[in-house]
Amino acid sequence: MTDTLSTLSGILGDIVSTSSVDLERARADKSGHISAGVPLAVVHARTIADVQATMRFATETRTPVVTRGAGTGLAGGAIAGAGEIVLSTASMNAILEIARDDELAVVEAGVINADLNTALEPTGLWFAPDPASRAISTIGGNIATNAGGLLCAKYGVTRESVLGLKVVLADGRLMEFGHRTVKGVTGLDLAGLMIGSEGTLGVVVEATVKLRALPQGNASTIGAYFPSVESAARAASVITAAGIRPSIMELLDPHAMRSIAAHLGLDVRDECYLLVQTDGSGAAAEAESVLSVIRSLGGEAELTTDAAESARLFGMRRAFHPAMEARGTVLIEDVCVPRSALPSMFAAIGEISAKYGVEIATVAHAGDGNLHPNFVFEGPEVPPEVWQAADDMFLAALRLGGTLTGEHGVGLLKRRWLGDELGSDQLELQRDIKRVFDPLGILNPGKVF
Repeated sequence: MTDTLSTLSGILGDIVSTSSVDLERARADKSGHISAGVPLAVVHARTIADVQATMRFATETRTPVVTRGAGTGLAGGAIAGAGEIVLSTASMNAILEIARDDELAVVEAGVINADLNTALEPTGLWFAPDPASRAISTIGGNIATNAGGLLCAKYGVTRESVLGLKVVLADGRLMEFGHRTVKGVTGLDLAGLMIGSEGTLGVVVEATVKLRALPQGNASTIGAYFPSVESAARAASVITAAGIRPSIMELLDPHAMRSIAAHLGLDVRDECYLLVQTDGSGAAAEAESVLSVIRSLGGEAELTTDAAESARLFGMRRAFHPAMEARGTVLIEDVCVPRSALPSMFAAIGEISAKYGVEIATVAHAGDGNLHPNFVFEGPEVPPEVWQAADDMFLAALRLGGTLTGEHGVGLLKRRWLGDELGSDQLELQRDIKRVFDPLGILNPGKVF
């Protein structure tokens, strides 16, 4: 081990760190998972050449590599253990190009999501993917997990905003996948294959991303209380079925509202809350249609076009995860069902909560059926009853035609259920694809597959 580390340091110099702070940080992420062992070293890559040299060394020595950005993952997908090299792309944070005419940007993997949009403000363009962690998560990490967020219902997940990628393979070769053009169907879509692959197929070092014109006009924001979470979920489903396309539609159950109120010191009603925003030239008309649906289904709604008030309301929504963390250790889950199945999924969560005596606070990106049930408990270890409740919840989502993860990824957290969704034949096919890209199995071993 000492010889391996010495050789690595000899090749890469001072970008190789063995500081206890770096090593301990690399053992965990926001999921609460902590690896059993301490990684070998952290390589703070500054250039593509650094990444290539690291992967060539890893291939020659058969040393496992875990690629890591900002460490904001929620599924244990970027935590490293004993004998593993952590390849950090966080220092590769240059915005290389902003092409206004082509509505695209070229960025290194370590660029923070929100920093790109700050740089884009003078151009009238923006990068649409909007994960809750946008202020601290990297675009490389967003790509690795195909991150979503509040704006997905109208503007899509990260996949819809990626045109091309530069990827370093396990043996150190640099590949360019995808296109700079809007259209392009030459060969297989290997860029698409990389998106959501969680560092198991290659190391994303650069991305060409699609930009959009900022929506014009004032956005309209609606906050609505409902007597039950099922009625609020039904309203969200009807809004979409009516052909209305809100930019944001978030649903918070009473458990979530109570936690947020306690955390922020607010006085809110102990009911379910539906938060909807419309934008663009038709925002006002769409908002009136949303109000009609909400009120017809028993909701009590208020509308605002004031930017400060809208920011306050969405600040409540974005405070959900900090509010839960303030109560104890949190297992943050991520399932997705067809929009029409939202009421049934919320009902299932209620039944599971009662069955195991476990409180489950849930928020949902109601516009696309993506739910985030949160379990709070004491201590570092997840109690058995929480895992049992989670197991029931995952299987309920699958029965309703859903999926185990809408945006957080599989990582370590959901490996045990992967076969339930994919089936044995597809799971083995995916493992075969992994072996093509990573025949030695050194890229993020033990994750996903």
